[in-house]
Amino acid sequence: MSQLAREFKVKDLLEKQKFNQKEISEMTDPQIEYYHWLYFEDSVYDYM
Repeated sequence: MSQLAREFKVKDLLEKQKFNQKEISEMTDPQIEYYHWLYFEDSVYDYM
């Protein structure tokens, strides 16, 4: 993941107040991608 993409996803997670800065700084790129997907990506099942 590029640094710019990481910063964007970290910013979203911090605004959602799911994690604090210390927790996010210890996460790997795949963990950040997973939590960003979990909280921000829509699924077709969300609309059923």
